[in-house]
Amino acid sequence: MDAKELIARRVALELHNRTLVNLGIGLPTLVARYVPPGIRVAFQSENGILGFDTRPPEGMENPDLTDAGGSPISALPGAWSFDSATSFALIRGGHLDMTVLGGLQVDAAGRLANWMVPGRMVAGMGGAMDLVVGARRVVVAMQHAAKGEPKIVPELTLPPTAARRITLVVTDLAVIEPTDEGLLLRERAPGVTVDQIVAATGAQMLIRGTVPEMPIAPAPEGAPG
Repeated sequence: MDAKELIARRVALELHNRTLVNLGIGLPTLVARYVPPGIRVAFQSENGILGFDTRPPEGMENPDLTDAGGSPISALPGAWSFDSATSFALIRGGHLDMTVLGGLQVDAAGRLANWMVPGRMVAGMGGAMDLVVGARRVVVAMQHAAKGEPKIVPELTLPPTAARRITLVVTDLAVIEPTDEGLLLRERAPGVTVDQIVAATGAQMLIRGTVPEMPIAPAPEGAPG
């Protein structure tokens, strides 16, 4: 499996039954493919849909049915579409059990930067700030490094999304939990050593005892892996 699939399948194990979960743009939407058996989750997107599913088969896309990034999605029976005011009332009102967001950087204090690279044109922050502040749990799904540079850093060099500490970081190398004491290395990816993770991480981590290999959710029936 590639790095994005590995991350999505690990994040899927953070889903709990009968919860409301927001999936951010890009990699986080892949999590919907790997919901563990027996788990019922209502996925929400800030552009105004609750109860969506994975991308539909090719040729079945509906241009009016997309996630916040404009990618096609499908709707489950009972899905609900609504305006932005209702969508952000859910987010800002503390009704989301969890959000899964992409990341550009996470620092040693567990703060996230994920909405802007200085000097590049951006349409705006979107819902990222509201999601980090409003969701009960904030899981960041991102690759561990970009262009050879660590994305887990001592201090953010990109504009922060919010001051709040996130809940968990899942990368293609590791699962890291920001705590009061610092970044705790909880799990390592299959075939990856602790030394490799340390070498690829810009911030110091807490390493306690033996670090177990990360479990991953099963692939859907009929899919490889």
